[in-house]
Amino acid sequence: MSAALSLALWSRVVHLPYQVVMQPVKMLSERNCIEIVAKLVEEKKLDVVHTLDGKEYITPSQISREIRDELYVHGGRVNIVDLQKDINVDWVHVEARANDIARSDKSVQLVLGQLIDENYLNRVSEEVNDKLQEAGFVNIPELCKNYDLPGDFLTEELSKRLGKVIQGQMDEYNRGVLFTPAFVSRHGARIRGLFSAVTRPTPVGNVIGVYGFQEHLLYSVLEELVNTGRLKGTVVGGRQDKAVYIPDIYSKTQNAWVDSFLKQNGYLEFDSLIRLGIPDPVSYIKKRFKSSKLLFLRAACVGQALVDQVEASVEEAVNSATWADVQPILPSCLSMEDVGIIINEAMRTTNVLSTARVLGDTLVVSEKFISNCLCLFEETMQHKAQKEAKNNPVFLITEDDLKQGAMMTENTAPSKKEKREAERRKKTTEGSGSKGGGGGCNAREVRIRKTKKKGRRDDDSDEETAVIPQNRKKQTEVPFMALEEITAVLEERVCDCPEEILSELAEHLVRPLTKTYQEVVRTVFMSSTSSTTGVTKKRSVKDFQEELSNLYNNIRLFEKGTKLFSDETQVHIAKYVLKTVCTDVTNILVNFMAAELMMSAENPSSITNEVRVKILGMFPVETKGPLMKVHNTLNGKTIEDFLTNIETAVEVCGFMLKKGDKKRERQALFLHRQALIEQLKETEDPALILHLTSVLLFQASTHCMLHAPGRCVPQIIGTLVGRVSEEQHRLLTGYQGLVVKRLVSQSQGKKQEQGEGENPEEGDEAEAIRKELVSLTSEVKDLVLSQKKTSGTEE
Repeated sequence: MSAALSLALWSRVVHLPYQVVMQPVKMLSERNCIEIVAKLVEEKKLDVVHTLDGKEYITPSQISREIRDELYVHGGRVNIVDLQKDINVDWVHVEARANDIARSDKSVQLVLGQLIDENYLNRVSEEVNDKLQEAGFVNIPELCKNYDLPGDFLTEELSKRLGKVIQGQMDEYNRGVLFTPAFVSRHGARIRGLFSAVTRPTPVGNVIGVYGFQEHLLYSVLEELVNTGRLKGTVVGGRQDKAVYIPDIYSKTQNAWVDSFLKQNGYLEFDSLIRLGIPDPVSYIKKRFKSSKLLFLRAACVGQALVDQVEASVEEAVNSATWADVQPILPSCLSMEDVGIIINEAMRTTNVLSTARVLGDTLVVSEKFISNCLCLFEETMQHKAQKEAKNNPVFLITEDDLKQGAMMTENTAPSKKEKREAERRKKTTEGSGSKGGGGGCNAREVRIRKTKKKGRRDDDSDEETAVIPQNRKKQTEVPFMALEEITAVLEERVCDCPEEILSELAEHLVRPLTKTYQEVVRTVFMSSTSSTTGVTKKRSVKDFQEELSNLYNNIRLFEKGTKLFSDETQVHIAKYVLKTVCTDVTNILVNFMAAELMMSAENPSSITNEVRVKILGMFPVETKGPLMKVHNTLNGKTIEDFLTNIETAVEVCGFMLKKGDKKRERQALFLHRQALIEQLKETEDPALILHLTSVLLFQASTHCMLHAPGRCVPQIIGTLVGRVSEEQHRLLTGYQGLVVKRLVSQSQGKKQEQGEGENPEEGDEAEAIRKELVSLTSEVKDLVLSQKKTSGTEE
């Protein structure tokens, strides 16, 4: 039991009633004492703290006394954590009493969990003063590390003792350094002597590094010496790494050089001023030449005289409809960006932004000059437009032109009914005047009506299967000349212009030339449309119908020949016929009808799918539907669909088809055979010889015309089994094998040419195949040509 508790209990005992005191003294047990103390604490009649070991009670005032004792014992600085171990009380109570002590006693401070009294700080100040007097200066951040104290706290405490305990002064710009008057005086003398001897711009940072000056003290002393006039010079750049001391003697020479250079050359380069020792050229120039009108650029500033020269050159180029290169006028130190700024300023001042253009960064070209360059291409443009109007007429007009032309044609041309009636009367008249009375050849001329086959739907939805361009009104752009060609013309006809500029000038001319060319082509086409349409109309309807009928009957005969093959081969042959003969028939019909809209092509075979769709899009609805169905069947797999739709389309267009008879079929077979024989006589290509011979033998043995692709030659030879002799079939089969080997060797030879090189063995094999083909070529041709000779002899 502690002394405090013993005294408290003793006082309680003395105040007990008299009779109790007279009674014999009884000793309290430890348990009773604990219960009494706990009761007193509960009723707040006693304020005590239990120790950590649980053996003692201690009052708060006693904790405060012991803390002060420990602070004295530790020399005026003690950590609260250490106090908690020494007093043996919970840390919370120690912290609370330490805070009370710091609040109540001004000589004691609580810093970072430590109690520090005034005596300790005085001793620290004395130690700092000793170091200061010894070294001349003390760095407070180093003191913070040594004494483990915050910088602000230590700076404030040391500042209070300056002139008292510490004999020195603190830098007003940097409160982290203490100096003695002797050190400042010595430092100032060195700075004064050094900068008095400087005759050229000197970076202050270099002086600090070489002579070991204190940076902040140096700036303070140097500014004081300059302000008082002791040093004749200025410090530019502030208190930074770019700070430079410039002596007045150098400034005078420097200013004289800058003034002279600007007066003679009309510009000042910033890099030159930096090399001259001026760290901030822009600020220096603005301050030096306040009243002068200067144009500041990225790398230099330019005087008004130089700008006036550029303006004069630009104005002269515009007035004389030529070009002017400002590069020789401007300094070579200027970048392309600076040159562009000067040119734009000159063009803006002279109000020529709309009448001139900048090429090659330095060349100012008048718009009139560019227009004159465009005139150089007028003759070439006219000749090329006339040629283009003949080759691709469909792409040269817009939808509005087509509609306008169609309206003009409808107003001047007879109607389709009138044309059909006129043709019918003409045929009737011709038939009545021919031999044989009212019959003659016209007896076989019948109009093929549209027949609805069973199982087929008469649905107009097929018209929508073809894709029509959505923006038909937009004129297809016809190219004029490539960029290289335009440049070559300019090099030939434009004199004195730099070559590197001509290519850029050509780039500017490409778009206007192309646009002008479109208009020229369109004008040429529209002017020649009337004559072209007149030539087309001069072609009689009878001749057109005759050609159409012949092609139609040939297609029917070709379809008959495909029936002798398997279904798969029939599909291949049908697609081939649709892509060739059927496409020709469709193009002839569409082109003849397009003549009414002034958009017919000189050669119908040049009409592609896209062109055909565009033409059909301009037709009237009653004509467009059937012809669009014909167009869609060209991508089908059966010839029968095409024949059905072409019959309907021809009828709607107001024409007649002559249905073939036996005599016409024999004539068609004979003419087709003769054409193939003539081609066979002239060709020496083994693959084509095999193809023609197979087709001719097929026609001779089956009396059916055949129009098949080369991929179907094996199937054609297969159908000849039993129709020709075994020897002839064997010859064809052997010749076919040689042709296949030759094609394979040729493809391998191409691959080897692209790779490492040719294999000699394969070359010998290819030569042997070629010789064998040459030896058999005449025999294969004789399979057909000998039949012709025999038949001719018999006849």
